[in-house]
Amino acid sequence: MSRPPLPPFTRETAIQKARMAEDAWNSRDPQRVAGAYTEDSRWRNRAEFFSGREAIIQFLSRKWAKELEYRLIKEVWAFDQNRIAVRFQYEWHDDSGFWFRAYGNEQWEFDQNGLMRRREASINDVPIGVEERRFLWPLGPRPAGHPGLTELGM
Repeated sequence: MSRPPLPPFTRETAIQKARMAEDAWNSRDPQRVAGAYTEDSRWRNRAEFFSGREAIIQFLSRKWAKELEYRLIKEVWAFDQNRIAVRFQYEWHDDSGFWFRAYGNEQWEFDQNGLMRRREASINDVPIGVEERRFLWPLGPRPAGHPGLTELGM
């Protein structure tokens, strides 16, 4: 299975890869997201360590059951050969209606077929008031004309 764009990445293909990942995560569909990873992909997400697509699906199912109305923006920070580093922010609320903005960084490593074989994410959540929300598009992918993190001054 091939998942273009393939490494080695250029600035344009790294940006394309990050936007594809953003769109998939904004779908909140664990199966769709997991399809971008190798069968034995290794993850670190905050303090959780696991590997494999089934573990990814289980993790994302738990995540999106807790993080309601999830909306995410990713931005390429750096890239080289088969690696991409992104910074991201996402907004969500819990089942009590309290809103949060998560700030994070991810490091990605891809195989020759463009599947991610390693993902390491460091993330911090900050409580925000509903009036502080900045990601206000309808649920699903960020609209093409919606500004990214840099354009939003974030």
